[in-house]
Amino acid sequence: MSDNNSQFINLIENGNRYANSLTEYSRRKTITVNIGDIPMGSDFPIRVQSMTTIDTMDTLGSVEQTIRMIESGCEYVRITAPSVKEAQNLEIIRKELRIRGYNVPLVADIHFTPNAAELAARLVEKVRINPGNYADKKRFENIDYTEASYRDELDRIRAKFLPLVNICKEYGTAMRIGTNHGSLSDRILSRYGDTPLGMVESALEFLRICEDENYYNIVLSMKASNTQVMVEAYRLLCKKLHDEGLKAYPLHLGVTEAGEGEDGRIKSAVGIGTLLEDGLGDTVRVSLTEDPEFEAPVARALIDRYTKRRDESNPIPTFTYNSSFITHNSSDSPINPFQYHRRQTHEVANFGGHNVPRVIADYSQIEIIEHDDLKSVGHYYIPLPDKWTMNDLGADYIYTGKNPAKYMLPMGLREILDFDVWNQAEDKINKYPLLNIEQFKQVVIKHDALNFVKLAFADLSIDLIEELKRPQNQNIVFCIETENTHAMPELRRIFFEFINNQITTPVVIVRKYEVLPQSDFQLFSATDCGGLLIDGFGDGIMLKLPDYSNKSKLLDLSKSFNSTAFGILQAARTRMSKTEYISCPSCGRTLFDLQETTALIRKRTEHLKGVKIGIMGCIVNGPGEMADADYGYVGVGKDKIALYRGQNVIKKSVHSDNAVNELIDIIKEDGVWFEPKI
Repeated sequence: MSDNNSQFINLIENGNRYANSLTEYSRRKTITVNIGDIPMGSDFPIRVQSMTTIDTMDTLGSVEQTIRMIESGCEYVRITAPSVKEAQNLEIIRKELRIRGYNVPLVADIHFTPNAAELAARLVEKVRINPGNYADKKRFENIDYTEASYRDELDRIRAKFLPLVNICKEYGTAMRIGTNHGSLSDRILSRYGDTPLGMVESALEFLRICEDENYYNIVLSMKASNTQVMVEAYRLLCKKLHDEGLKAYPLHLGVTEAGEGEDGRIKSAVGIGTLLEDGLGDTVRVSLTEDPEFEAPVARALIDRYTKRRDESNPIPTFTYNSSFITHNSSDSPINPFQYHRRQTHEVANFGGHNVPRVIADYSQIEIIEHDDLKSVGHYYIPLPDKWTMNDLGADYIYTGKNPAKYMLPMGLREILDFDVWNQAEDKINKYPLLNIEQFKQVVIKHDALNFVKLAFADLSIDLIEELKRPQNQNIVFCIETENTHAMPELRRIFFEFINNQITTPVVIVRKYEVLPQSDFQLFSATDCGGLLIDGFGDGIMLKLPDYSNKSKLLDLSKSFNSTAFGILQAARTRMSKTEYISCPSCGRTLFDLQETTALIRKRTEHLKGVKIGIMGCIVNGPGEMADADYGYVGVGKDKIALYRGQNVIKKSVHSDNAVNELIDIIKEDGVWFEPKI
């Protein structure tokens, strides 16, 4: 057994606690880190921050953008310092901000350059270092270390890192040790692999040096573009800090290269929101490929859900598992929270088993459903030649409640009716009933193949559990709902009970919200549903429409809800239905117009379902940060682009005027390209 595997098994055997509670909202207790006049930690509100995109040598531009960020809600502002000259200019930027009456703490972002970090630590309130590249150069080599040679490497890191630690101690400067999944060093990858454990150990190697020197003014982060990896790494970090007797340091939460628009917001919420639900996180940065002043309101919307969460929530019973059913010890959870495994379910129609999670669109408030109304959920009727077609975001089911469709639906779309209506329908084969829990217990006549049953946590009982084990009840799919403000943990509690009792019934996650701004709806639904999907829970998703009588408004919302549902599944890496763009949020290192280029690449390639394209502003965010992308577009100089296939450079110095065309040529060479449908 490899060292990596044995360490992983030890983690499981020592228990899975990473949060105070999985049923009650309880923020993780941390030490206080002093960052200028705005301290961070569990005794203070969760802070909002972002990063400038202007060239750091553009003093006035940096100052003006920083002010816009502050006015949008940023409490800390990070500025890149790729070399000593940029680090020196931070002092000028800081002085100009102070003259204008802005005392926001500044954070120097450092990659590769210890001398820039050592200077910046004397000038600003905080420095961020990446342990993957602070003391190591990445050559993509696999190195076979002995214990002695690995200790020598740690001694080398100590010698390179210690000067910065001493300067931070002397000047009272805070530090973030920020691991990025895509920029793990060859040393870490050789020893731990491309894993959350490797991410955690990358940070802990530097943290242990700090603690040896009695320096504790530290924030930690575990960022990744893959939300599953990101969540697992933060959880594992909390556990390791506790197990090793290290201090509980504040956490900086973020999903790297989340992208833009709806996709960027949903992906950020799936990763960040999942952790906030369990009380983890002390500052949030949402990384969007947009101007940084648009990031802070998104972070604030995520954070503000938890301001009164504890007071407004209904109690959820704590979980006690039957250890005979569980393959590892656990203090809170019957699953392994540090490694993704989809909950085992049996197949019912196209739910559960090895099927991807399904999307159910809610049309129950629309009294008369016409052919064109289904455009909102990706199904299009063509009068001539009288046929249907669908796009990649075509809903799998439509819930019509008491208002059945008056015509035959397209082959790719199935209909769900309330049981009383289904029971009176002429066609009981091609339509499926939705029963409440009492109907499920009492009704004898059900659909032979597929029945949907509403379920709330309060409905769970020993009798129901036993009923679910009967052979005649293997054709049901549960639709779980809650009105609890602490929604995700209550729904998760249902899944825990199913695992505890070896119930393999597929489950659809159902959420309904009062009328919300579109962005808030995307963030909240992505948090509540995405957090469950990250843990391997959920075989479908239904986002119910708010109560409206206006059909046009309902159809507009239905289109948005359908897109959001597919976006959540994609962000949680459980169903890939469209092209994924791993694009960084830009910064002073960016060597081309990132927003414009991302929009152009998206326009040309958005029909390539399931293909992942990384768009990186500079080599720092190059092959490492887009670690799991299929193709990459990376700035390497003024108007010069490197094109990647996976992590391999295919073309090194392509002029930006032709780089998108040459990227498409590479995709065509691989046989992945097809022309978009008109």
